[in-house]
Formats: sequence, C-alpha cells, structure tokens
Amino acid sequence: MSKALVTYFSAEGTTAKVAKNLAKQAETDIFEIKPEKPYSTSDINWKNPLSRCNKEKIGKKDVAIADKIESFEDYDVVFIGFPIWYYGAPNIINTFVKEYDWTGKKIALFATSGGSDIGKTADKLTPLLGGKGEIIAAKLFSPSVTKEELKQWAGEVLK
Repeated sequence: MSKALVTYFSAEGTTAKVAKNLAKQAETDIFEIKPEKPYSTSDINWKNPLSRCNKEKIGKKDVAIADKIESFEDYDVVFIGFPIWYYGAPNIINTFVKEYDWTGKKIALFATSGGSDIGKTADKLTPLLGGKGEIIAAKLFSPSVTKEELKQWAGEVLK
C-alpha cells in the first residue's frame, strides 16, 4: 500500500479548501506550502505590474518556503495543489519541487483557477524533478468540486 501526502499552496483559500477535502477523502497526510513572507492582497494583484507575484514570475525568482516536510522519503505518492498563475504553477511550487528528492515518487498535480486551465503545467514542472519522479496526473478542479469527485480522482491516482 502506498503512503500518500497532499501538499498545497493557497493564496486566497480556494486551493486550501480543495486540498483539505482531497486529503480527507484520500485519507492522506497533508502539508501546507507556505512562503516565509506571506502574500498580502496587493502582492497577488496580477493587474499591477509592480506586484510581488509579477516580479517573481517575470524574474523567475524562487520563493523561500517557511517549513519542511518531515520524513518526505516515506511517501510514495505526493499530490501537489496550487492556484494557476500565468497559465502555470506559482513560483513557490517550482521552489518546493526543487527542494526535495523525488526519486521513485509518483506525483499528482491539482489546481484551482478563476478562468485558466491547467495547460502545460506538468510539462513545465517535469524538468525540476531532475528525472527522478513521475507526474502521473494533472487535474483542474473548480472551487465547487464535490467530495465524491475528489474521492474518485484520488482513487484513480492511488490505484
């Protein structure tokens, strides 16, 4: 039996809600990916070209993460959740992926968005795995996703 972990970054709570429901339905551990310096509302205002999220994305900057996962090596399957920013994962997710050894791990991406799809997010994250892990699924969920839908998807990923 695989040991699984749901990880997530959430800027406004939408992804957090989905992640918590997913972890409950899949009966996994959960870990919140939090930046060392929390985002303010103005930091994530993508309409402002000088906002923090724009500076990070354009500058391809890593985002320092507040905590580390204890015993990451014990997990076989890792779900990674995030909001879609600029048609992909926020830079904090890139940083998160680069900080761990993904050898032998299966990864399932899930995202939330106000209008974008998950696009080529898996393709963009794959090189950051260093050829060690495998992205086996990538799915966009609406904020109104049901517990049953999450349970079904988690079952498909974990089989």
